[in-house]
Amino acid sequence: MSAAELGIFARVFPPGSAERVAAAVRGSGYTTTQLNLKVLGRPTLPDLTEWDDIDAAEIRSAFDDAGVSVWGVSATYNMCHPDQSVRREGTRRAIAVIEHAVALGAAFVTLCTGSRDAENMWAVHPGNQLPDAWSDMRAELDALLGAARATGIRLGLEPETGAVLDTADTTARLLAELGDDTGLIGIILDPANLLRDQPLPQEEVLLDAFAQLGPHITCLHAKDTRGWDAALRGDGGIDFSLVASLRTTHAPRVPVIVQDVAAEQAPIARRMLAGLFGA
Repeated sequence: MSAAELGIFARVFPPGSAERVAAAVRGSGYTTTQLNLKVLGRPTLPDLTEWDDIDAAEIRSAFDDAGVSVWGVSATYNMCHPDQSVRREGTRRAIAVIEHAVALGAAFVTLCTGSRDAENMWAVHPGNQLPDAWSDMRAELDALLGAARATGIRLGLEPETGAVLDTADTTARLLAELGDDTGLIGIILDPANLLRDQPLPQEEVLLDAFAQLGPHITCLHAKDTRGWDAALRGDGGIDFSLVASLRTTHAPRVPVIVQDVAAEQAPIARRMLAGLFGA
C-alpha cells in the first residue's frame, strides 16, 4: 500500500489568525490542508480591492512554520448560475484567487461546476443536464483556464451529484473536451458525493470512477454519507477500505483530505484513516 498524506479542510476549525488555524491543523495530526479564506476572516472570494489587505506571504509562512502545506485554496462559486452576471462576477473573483494562489503556497484552486439552482450551487436541478448549463459552465471554465495557464496553478474539479459535473462519465467527457488543457485540471474524487442518492452498488460506482479518472485524480476527499459520527462508530456508509485499495491501484500518490468533521473529532478521524491508508 502507498502511504497517503492526510490533510483536512482548514474551515473545520474555528476562524482565527493563520497561526492559530495552522496550529489547530497540525495539532490534530495533519500535514496538509485545503484552505478557505473564510477561516481567516475573509470572504472565500475576496473582491479585487480586498486583496490589498491580505498578506498571502504571511499566511503561507504561518502554515509553513506549523509544518502544514497548503494543498489547495477554495474559489468555489456557482459556475452555471442561471444569472450570467452572477456567474461572471464569481469568475472575476475566482481569477483573483488563482492569481494569488502561488503566494499562498497552493498548487490547486478548487471550484464548483455548479447548479441551475440559484440558491444552492450543490443542489440537484433538472436544468443541470441541459446543454446550455454545460456551455455556460464551460465558458466560465475557459476564462479560469487562461488564468491557470498564466500562473502555473491547476484547477481542482469535483464531480458531485448536484452539479453539472455529476458523474465519472461527465467528468471524463470534460477531460476529453479539454484536449491540451487537460493538464491544467486535477480531479478531486469524493466517494460520498458520487454515492448520494445513488441506486447502484457502492463498489460498482467507485470502481468505475477510479478506473475512468485514475490518472487525473489529484486528491481524495474523505467524508461519510452518514456523517462522521457514524463513520467513527464503525457503521458509516462509505467503505473506506475499498477507497484505500482503489487509491493504491489508480492514484497512489494523492493526498486524502478530511471534510465535514467536527473539530474535536479531527484527531480521531485521522487515526482511523491512517490505519486504512497507511499514513
